[in-house]
Amino acid sequence: MHHAIKIQDNIKMRHDNLNKKMLAVSLLLVLTMVCMVSAAVKAQTTTTTNSGQWITSYTIWNGQNGAMILQKNLVTGAQSGTGQMDENDEIKMEATINIATSEPSASLTLDTDMGHSVLQQNMYWAVSNGYNLGNFNPNSASISFAQNSGTLIIDCYGKLPANVDSQTAPNGVTLDVPTPITLMELKDASGDILAQISMNITDANIDNYLVALSSAQSSLKSYQSQGVDPGFISVYSSVISASQALEAQGFATAAAGMLHNLSGVAAPASAGTQALFIPVAVVLAVVAVLFAFLFLRIRGKVSYMQLVVEDQIKDLEGLSMRISRIDRAASSNLESVKDRLKRLVGM
Repeated sequence: MHHAIKIQDNIKMRHDNLNKKMLAVSLLLVLTMVCMVSAAVKAQTTTTTNSGQWITSYTIWNGQNGAMILQKNLVTGAQSGTGQMDENDEIKMEATINIATSEPSASLTLDTDMGHSVLQQNMYWAVSNGYNLGNFNPNSASISFAQNSGTLIIDCYGKLPANVDSQTAPNGVTLDVPTPITLMELKDASGDILAQISMNITDANIDNYLVALSSAQSSLKSYQSQGVDPGFISVYSSVISASQALEAQGFATAAAGMLHNLSGVAAPASAGTQALFIPVAVVLAVVAVLFAFLFLRIRGKVSYMQLVVEDQIKDLEGLSMRISRIDRAASSNLESVKDRLKRLVGM
């Protein structure tokens, strides 16, 4: 009897050790990919060259439906809205500009890189308060006026360009790349930029990814607050980071697919159920490596990635042989993972 219990304990210990090794391999696969591409992550929203010294606040609306896109106070840092603008959108922007000193002999210039609005055919600019711009052409993309102290509240109308987000890589792969555009720029008499508001134009594929990203990040916060197994949270977080890196390089559809895979994963309730999510972690890791391989092939670094994946295949082969004596179902899952990796590198 005691001998049987000891055998069961030994089997349980070996099973636990294998679980830990499998988790380590899965994390290594994900983290290897994240380290290789995470430096490429880009911001999706807005950049401004001043910190409320000239432009103190602004609001951006969609000109077609009036929906607020982004509202930002550059003095307090308060912000609302997604900042999501799609190609070919009509845009209305209202900015508050603080002009602290008067220099009547000098001039300031406002301009925009947006195209002419279809909805507001006779204007780019409209003053919303009593600030005097003098004699200016509201239908010009660039206007100049005397620098008189006061507060200028001005509207800017324009249209975003179309077909700017799709780029073709050398091997023919289509990339979805957020394209920056300057909505408003304030310059002094010498042409130096005093303030600039730039945002990224996106497309449907990027928008779909951003929705999936928001959902995945919300789920991650929920898991963290519920005390879900730290190992699961680590893998989950790593896949999100990897998707961000891929999307930043133009693989919006593939990055969204990674996050959609996460939506079907059930999280273990606590650290005591770690073994339940080991096969899931391995599968997520393989998905991450597959997309990393796609990224590196575009970047001309196939050979290095192939060596990394081949090393992981060898580790999985050893684990598969040992775990087959304990759990045939888990062994079958590992064999499937190993076969995918072999096909990936042509072994």
